[in-house]
Amino acid sequence: MQSLSPRGMLVITLSLLLALVLSVLPLPKWALLFYPQWLPLVLLYWAIALPHRVSLGVAWLLGLLLDGLYGTVLGEHALALTVITFVAGKLYRQIRMFPILQQAFSMMMLIVLYQVILMWIQGIMGSLQDVRWFWVSAVVSMLFWPWVYTILRSCRRRFSVY
Repeated sequence: MQSLSPRGMLVITLSLLLALVLSVLPLPKWALLFYPQWLPLVLLYWAIALPHRVSLGVAWLLGLLLDGLYGTVLGEHALALTVITFVAGKLYRQIRMFPILQQAFSMMMLIVLYQVILMWIQGIMGSLQDVRWFWVSAVVSMLFWPWVYTILRSCRRRFSVY
């Protein structure tokens, strides 16, 4: 198996770093409800497009970075991102064959799983916030999936990331 070119590594790294920055942008509390889950979306794209390049270790490291940036319990986001990356890695062949709208629904279900894991951990730690509207972010993420998919696929093809 050939190794990833430096240009390909740069494209993946920059897209994940951009998603990380978008994930931690300071927003008003009301806007957080309608904000897509950028890092899980971009991570899931790469895990489905290149499962042999972006795997559980990448998800774990990104989750630890996100935990540090949010100031949450260390490992909270790492566990959630690793679980959804694992599920996406097991189902990547099926998800890639789906039409874009069905892929978007699959992404919504994975984002819901991500959020349920986070709520579970927060509940155990006693820091669970209001959960009545947790599903809104998953629906917004589903609506953003076609654009995320299209932009990252065109970047992957333009820079020959394989």
